[in-house]
Amino acid sequence: MKFAVFLVGIAAAVGQTLPQTYIPQTHFASGQDVVPSFDGWLRNADGTFSMVFGYFNRNFEEELVIPAGPDNKVEPGMPDQGQPTYFLPRRHAWMFRVKVPADWGTNKELVWTLTSHGRTERAYASLKSDEELTERIIMTRGNLNPGLDDPNRPPVISISPVSAANVSSPVTLTAHVTDDGLPKPREPKARPAVDTGKSQTNTAARPRAGLSVTWVQYRGPAKVVFDDNTPLRVLNGAATTQARFPAPGSYILRATANDGELSVTSDVTVNVGP
Repeated sequence: MKFAVFLVGIAAAVGQTLPQTYIPQTHFASGQDVVPSFDGWLRNADGTFSMVFGYFNRNFEEELVIPAGPDNKVEPGMPDQGQPTYFLPRRHAWMFRVKVPADWGTNKELVWTLTSHGRTERAYASLKSDEELTERIIMTRGNLNPGLDDPNRPPVISISPVSAANVSSPVTLTAHVTDDGLPKPREPKARPAVDTGKSQTNTAARPRAGLSVTWVQYRGPAKVVFDDNTPLRVLNGAATTQARFPAPGSYILRATANDGELSVTSDVTVNVGP
């Protein structure tokens, strides 16, 4: 099993498409394209497999909308297979999965194609043995927490249904999260006393952040504005924020719950009227 396959995938993707004049130190606020990446594959309990994809938006500021269709498609099959249509700046790994049958084989490829700013990029997914993932790798964001003797279980997250929404008023988003209380808070560690003529002991330790929820936009025709898109503390089993929608349409928002080691996601669809 290949560790950090997402880094290899994006390096390969970028390496294939960089122009000769590309300067690695250059930062582009806008005008650059989005590179899809194949981040590995998972074995499913029913014998099928899931191809896992992410993306790299080369811009540091520009957020692109690329609707499912000719410029954003997964093949073979229908063009829309649940891939993102709203692309945040920079690297975002393990964003979506496409299930393939048990008899897919090692030579067949699933291809995600993105066209933006006049450039077309592709990610090629196949069942190569060195690109196999585990759920634990994804939940730890590539930290490869072993999980075999680690008692920590991932959080469980659900999102309250969203009622009618429109562009004139904000929508309240509530994520409900439960957890096993692990990892436990770090124990303060005494530091050596500083010789200033009197005894000093610093028992400060970096506190554990505890359960948190972060919201991002996954799909939608225009940029959603969250009241707070930094990690929100979970209090009494819930974390709440508000979102504002600038245009009518169908949006998908994603909440990520994190316990300090493991993270899980849940999506909610919001249909916004005028």
